[in-house]
Amino acid sequence: MKRYFLLLIITLHSCIVWTQNRSGIRGKILELQTEKAILSAEVAIEGLNIKTFTEGDGTFVLATVPSGKHILKVSIQGFREQRIPVSKVPGQTLDMGILFLEKDLASEQIDAIITLTENDLSDDSGSDGIYGLLQATRDIYLTRAAFDFSQVFFRVRNYGGREATVLLNGLPMNEFFNGRPQWNNWGGLNDITRNQEFTNSLTPSAMSFGSLVGVTNINLRAGSYRSGMRFSSSASNRTYSGRVMATYHSGMKPSGLAYSVSASGRWAENGFIEGTPYDAYSLFVGLEFKPWEHSSFTFNGIFASNRRGQSTAVTDEVFQLAGQQYNPHWGKQSGEVRNSRIRTIEEPILIANYFYETEKLNINVGVAWQTGKFGRTRLAHFNAPNPSPVYFRYLPSNYINSGSGNFENANLAKERFQRDPQLNWDILYQANRAPALNGKSAYLVQEDRTDDSVLTAQILGNLNISQNLRIDAGITYRGLESDNYARIDDLLGASYHEDIDPFTDTRNDLNGEINKTTGNRFNYNYILHSTEWYTFVQSIFTVKKWEAFLSASLSATNYQREGLFLNELFSENSLGESEQLTFSSTGLKGGVTYRIDSRNALSINAAYLQRPPLLQNTFINPRENNEVVPDLVGERIWSGDITYFLRWARLKGRITGYYTNFENQTDVSFFFVNSGLGSDFVQEVTSGIHTLHYGTELGLEYQFSPDVTLTAVASLGKAYYTDAANVTINFDTSGDPDELINLEGSVDLGKADITGYRLPSGPQSAFSLGMEYRDPKFWWIATTANFLTENYISISNITRTQSFLINPETQEPFPEATPDAVQNLLQQEQLEPVYLLNVVGGKSWRLKKGFISFFASVNNLFDLTYRTGGFEQNRNGNFGQLTADLSRGNPSFGPRYWFGFGRTFFANLAYNF
Repeated sequence: MKRYFLLLIITLHSCIVWTQNRSGIRGKILELQTEKAILSAEVAIEGLNIKTFTEGDGTFVLATVPSGKHILKVSIQGFREQRIPVSKVPGQTLDMGILFLEKDLASEQIDAIITLTENDLSDDSGSDGIYGLLQATRDIYLTRAAFDFSQVFFRVRNYGGREATVLLNGLPMNEFFNGRPQWNNWGGLNDITRNQEFTNSLTPSAMSFGSLVGVTNINLRAGSYRSGMRFSSSASNRTYSGRVMATYHSGMKPSGLAYSVSASGRWAENGFIEGTPYDAYSLFVGLEFKPWEHSSFTFNGIFASNRRGQSTAVTDEVFQLAGQQYNPHWGKQSGEVRNSRIRTIEEPILIANYFYETEKLNINVGVAWQTGKFGRTRLAHFNAPNPSPVYFRYLPSNYINSGSGNFENANLAKERFQRDPQLNWDILYQANRAPALNGKSAYLVQEDRTDDSVLTAQILGNLNISQNLRIDAGITYRGLESDNYARIDDLLGASYHEDIDPFTDTRNDLNGEINKTTGNRFNYNYILHSTEWYTFVQSIFTVKKWEAFLSASLSATNYQREGLFLNELFSENSLGESEQLTFSSTGLKGGVTYRIDSRNALSINAAYLQRPPLLQNTFINPRENNEVVPDLVGERIWSGDITYFLRWARLKGRITGYYTNFENQTDVSFFFVNSGLGSDFVQEVTSGIHTLHYGTELGLEYQFSPDVTLTAVASLGKAYYTDAANVTINFDTSGDPDELINLEGSVDLGKADITGYRLPSGPQSAFSLGMEYRDPKFWWIATTANFLTENYISISNITRTQSFLINPETQEPFPEATPDAVQNLLQQEQLEPVYLLNVVGGKSWRLKKGFISFFASVNNLFDLTYRTGGFEQNRNGNFGQLTADLSRGNPSFGPRYWFGFGRTFFANLAYNF
């Protein structure tokens, strides 16, 4: 009995000593400018799995903290992170008193980057960037990628936009068609979308299996916003010239109700590029009702309308004639600027969620409905001259490269172009009113429309089994009905359009009226159906200095086309439903992090992923028939990275090495080509694409003094094709060369020798040095010097096949097409390096009621002209024609380039109260 009594005394004493050694830390977090309490700020002990969040009055309590020296980290979106050294004495609760967080005016940079994102992610700019995803991160490397490198369309690890997962209240927003998020769907709502949670690369997310770049969840819960009103006004010379925005958050009321309202408008007669008008407005309404302690119901509605003029890539010849701001798509009509290519996006989103939240268990049940339109207009011509002012027959190079070279006519063409380089709308109207046409259109404005309806339903759960183990799991259903058609937007003075393909003289809609008028569907009309079931489960283990996770995913995806027009040329497979395509995919990833001490850590992650091909690369020519890409298979990806983190007293940052291998990618493209097999409009299917991405990322911040911070960022990467890919072309509008076309109307060109060519994914190496000064009187200024290089243009696959060597007249190889000659001719072009100096700054003023903040940035301070990307044209598809076109140094079908903005500015003035 004495032994048991002694053992009980020792056990109780040990528990008391353990409790004393792990007593807590408490305090209160207030906003410096207003002295208001900050709700939901994260308070954590750096390097340990100990954290909490502030209550409504700003107070926090870390119940058990071991004795010793630690770094207390306080952070929340929109404020500067605080890292405070603390010394924990055994057996005592440390009272930190009141801690102040300063508003992070640099977060206004989000406005600047959103401007770029909306301009480029979803048009023909050549960008497939992911910078919009990186707004929520505090990682200095990703910050530079988002706000500095993005000006040259830099891609993190040279990945495309598909590798970035975006969630709204946990619900996925990436599109079926191209895999990318459509940022315009919530554009202009910057006050709402700032509330984000970001997980980088392969690290685990509580809401999704994730992707290669990372996961951003945009939290739209009205109760998560601090109460108050905000008015702001912006000016810029990028895509829009002006913006106004107003936002009100009620905060969580004692009744358990919270609501948020935000609205904005943006406009421009012209952006930085000529003839690009901009007209957009956005509205957000959010409600949250918390009837019980652990339960909340939320409803969010988003409507964002965006209408803007587009530009295009141009050849070096056109650039030399007209400059970097030139845009051939516009001209004046009755004294007003009219762009023939207008992009309109209106796809409202409704989201409802139920949240159940306790210390042990979180459940998120959500449903989203999105519908609306995505339209692009363009000029179409039928048995009439091409109206584009940059059509090759109207340019000087056409006369120089024809026969012996007619330099006199070339000079006349140059003078004519420089005198009138824009579209002539009056001539188009005159042509349509010609008596010989009798009201039939030779020219019209066509709108290519996609009306999508997407239903998403999801259940997510997070279970804290113990302090050392957490389980995350979720199941998601997504269904898409995508209505695709061409619509007559403007007949340009004509009375009707005859819906006949001018190349084949066949009807596009055998069951419909042959003559169509304004507003009618014509040319093509079909629906794409797609469904996806997706589930994931994830375990996160924490033991002392170790943290490990393991995640698995499973998905099933279905695609089907339904033709609504009976196309005369494809009478057997244009109308009705195609075969249903089903793809099953799995994913597995895991990682281990070892915290060496509170200031150093090492992390290793790896993943194996399968996924279906994109919907846009599934059907060969969905506008006209149900033909599916032959032998279509899903993609496979192997990826891994290793990162060393350091958080020293003055220096913090990371260095990462990564390796990613993509297999079995497919791409479908459309163009006109003069190949060794003949000249025609073709669909090119490139399958079996294998690529490799590897490199190093470095991001460091050094606190030189309390007011001065120095930064250094470097990206050394390489991304290239690792194997030959198979190319098939489809001659859907050809004459009758039976010997060249099989029963399916396609020709297998065999392998394209693209091994070793670099991916056209933006600069593959980038470097930045920065300095920031923050004055105690609430103003700051920062500058970054950036150098970006190893940027390559996109290559033409068809010129890397054996058909390129065939003389179309003799059907024999060109004698002069020796291996050395071909290699020199097809050498991939590397764009010139880019040097950019950017300056940003801001100031805030505290008022009796609220505060005013001002932010301004200037990009490309020295107004340098540079190319951001480009592509080889496919027109010269045989050795003889390409050689002849390049022989005089001014090719008619040389590469086309996108050019970056010159010196641009963005300024924002906001009043918060």
